[in-house]
Amino acid sequence: MRQKFIIGNWKMYTNAAEAERLAKAVADGVGMEKRICVAVCPPFPYLALVASNIKDSSVALGAQNLYPEKEGAFTGEVSPTMLLDLGCKFVILGHSERRHKLGESNVFINQKVHVALDVGLNVILCVGETLEQREANQTAEVLEQQIILGLAGISADALPRLSIAYEPVWAIGNTGRHATPEQAEAEHVLIRKRLAQMFGKPAQTVVIQYGGSVKPENAAALLRQPNVDGALIGGASLKADQFLAIVEVAIKQTQSEGKST
Repeated sequence: MRQKFIIGNWKMYTNAAEAERLAKAVADGVGMEKRICVAVCPPFPYLALVASNIKDSSVALGAQNLYPEKEGAFTGEVSPTMLLDLGCKFVILGHSERRHKLGESNVFINQKVHVALDVGLNVILCVGETLEQREANQTAEVLEQQIILGLAGISADALPRLSIAYEPVWAIGNTGRHATPEQAEAEHVLIRKRLAQMFGKPAQTVVIQYGGSVKPENAAALLRQPNVDGALIGGASLKADQFLAIVEVAIKQTQSEGKST
């Protein structure tokens, strides 16, 4: 049984005081819970602050991005070794906002994946289609290209430190559209099939999270799907009560799955 992942992506929100309050509340709520994996990914300036406030809990620290060099004259960038130095365990790569707003290519994202895995970070690789691509029946093509190019040159040995986040761009934020649990499951199945074609049997162990306006109200229906192994959460991760409610849903689902096996 794959472990459930609940990851909070704070994006470019919070100030120092808010980040500290939120981190403390999440840490207090999660405690030393280890049945599921819980992590928070604050903005770069607050990584150290958040790290100090979650250190006595099982909540892991993650970053939202990195530059694919360990050091160098890259003004304004943050290296993977700096993230490790601050206590990061995870890094989100290829988020749709970086792909579509900042123009990151699959090749550039692949470079990031390689260097992150090389230094020992756990990678959350985001993939997903736009509304235009979905309406043009290009979802499968887009997802397969993002996976093939994003994971080019990666060996099966690295899979234990890799997870995929399927985030339909058309369902993120205030679009008024939401993927049904059945739609999410269908794309997760497609992703897992592509991973199996690339890596064989070890692909069955890869965690695939859903990221598309996950809230306490829809978390249970999503996490009941056989191939939805968790959630990459945006807006709801900025409110401790909502985030912890989703964590509780994941714990209950894990308990239910344990009883049925």
